[in-house]
Amino acid sequence: MAEQYLRQLDIGGVKLPNNVVLAPMAGVTDLPFRLLCAEQGAGLMCMEMVSAKAVMYHNRNTESLLTIHPKEHPVSLQLFGSDPDIISGMAKRLEEEGRTFDLLDINMGCPVPKVVNNGEGSALMKNPALAGEIVEKTVKAICKPVTVKIRKGFDDGHVNAVEIAKAAECAGAAAVAVHGRTREQFYAGNADWEIIARVKRAVKIPVIGNGDVTDGESARRMMEETGCDGVMVGRAARGNPWIFREIKAYLAGGILPERPSAEEVRETVLRHAALLLEYKGEYTGIREMRKHVSWYTAGYPHSAKMRGRMNEMESMEDLKEAIAEAFSRTV
Repeated sequence: MAEQYLRQLDIGGVKLPNNVVLAPMAGVTDLPFRLLCAEQGAGLMCMEMVSAKAVMYHNRNTESLLTIHPKEHPVSLQLFGSDPDIISGMAKRLEEEGRTFDLLDINMGCPVPKVVNNGEGSALMKNPALAGEIVEKTVKAICKPVTVKIRKGFDDGHVNAVEIAKAAECAGAAAVAVHGRTREQFYAGNADWEIIARVKRAVKIPVIGNGDVTDGESARRMMEETGCDGVMVGRAARGNPWIFREIKAYLAGGILPERPSAEEVRETVLRHAALLLEYKGEYTGIREMRKHVSWYTAGYPHSAKMRGRMNEMESMEDLKEAIAEAFSRTV
């Protein structure tokens, strides 16, 4: 029966209402989008990754990344870096400043060249000793639970997720999320769920599976095949916060709710835009909304024409007009 798959999850004493998690995605999982996903039932909201060095140097652009809304808890704040003292020190600073994150996650999975070339993100997969030291120092520095997000390995010649996960557990990590692709793959090809199963068998802390979870059926299948404690949804959530209510319903009882109506999509697009403008101002908010609109409208009739029109919008009025025109054909 599917009932066993949707459950509460305890991570280091932080009790998640369910085990369906929004993945951290740079440029996507900002506060407005996290609020929408929280409303749709995501059990944990993961923030965009934040550079530990940027925190150290009080980078003014970092402050918006660190903003947390009371309605989005439980929420995970993710740091990236390669210096154990800087990461642990900045985690301590953020906790002492009263930042209201529930979990502190360490990024060991980002594949972007500018991050990897600095020895950060998934580059840490090449250095298990350093990865373990980062976790150990961070766990000792703060009171809140520390988690780690990793990949299958750096490349097919160095598949070491099990080793990294065991090192993280020994260092005091409260959970580990495993993306079933190597850094070399980025997001191409199929995710290897067997590596998630191997990590699950190797550690006692909760394991969150990540990669190719696109709907309720794939979420349940991942849990069946890997034994993972929860699923993490990344790219499939872009323009689709409803995926969380759908996965929850399927894990709870094998039922897939109806997809949102065109009217619900339209209303959500406008609300998402309003939230972006509230937190980032009209100039930035509207420009950031362009990519979200393209995700929301993917698959709709004349979607290419919609995107062309919306990529020219510069104000909330422009957006309202474009959305009204686009959805007049579908509502």
